[in-house]
Amino acid sequence: MQGNVGLMLLVEWRPGARARGFARLALGGGRLKRVPGLAFAKSLGTGEGGGFGLAPSFSHHGIFASFADDAAADAFLESSLVDAYRADSVALFSLKLRAFSARGRWAGREPLAVTASAPSGPVAALTRGAIRPSRAFAFWRHATPSHRAVDRADGCLLSAGLGEAPLFRQATFSVWRDAAAMDAYARTGAHREAIRAASAEGHFSESLFARFVPYDARGTWRGRSLMQEAA
Repeated sequence: MQGNVGLMLLVEWRPGARARGFARLALGGGRLKRVPGLAFAKSLGTGEGGGFGLAPSFSHHGIFASFADDAAADAFLESSLVDAYRADSVALFSLKLRAFSARGRWAGREPLAVTASAPSGPVAALTRGAIRPSRAFAFWRHATPSHRAVDRADGCLLSAGLGEAPLFRQATFSVWRDAAAMDAYARTGAHREAIRAASAEGHFSESLFARFVPYDARGTWRGRSLMQEAA
């Protein structure tokens, strides 16, 4: 089943709760499966500081999920599970999403139906790949400079480096002022070279590329409020 509404949830654990946060990351998939209206979910770690790179963070955590509708997504955000996250965090950010473009699969599934048209305002992008072990060195050689550039890119409002497993199952999530800003980053410099190499050298055994209309942003991530950044 595909979901109609996507949700990105990003958490920074308070120091005294990091062990619980790590346990939630490791065990989160089982609890998420019982959420009403849930179509798809992945519990995700992040790079150091919630950003990109090989070193993992022990204080940041992400969940990407899709739901049948807005009501199911809102019920999850108001659930005891997310309340526990909120109580143990110094920052919790959530953003609902409707896909206007999606290509590929995640764990053999297409998690989101395309239900929106391309917007004139802010856009969000999710890129997820299962990296072939034989291509991991080549992938990271190209990906690292690309990832470092995204936070400095003109028009990038928010970004996160995410992963299901170190080195081999990686995702990037970003929100942009508009499609023009996102495309300018994607088509220039290190990111363009990373895309070319991934395609030419077959870095991924499975991949998903999706673009969204973002809405209903709540909270902060890495010290940034999306609503303030977009204003």
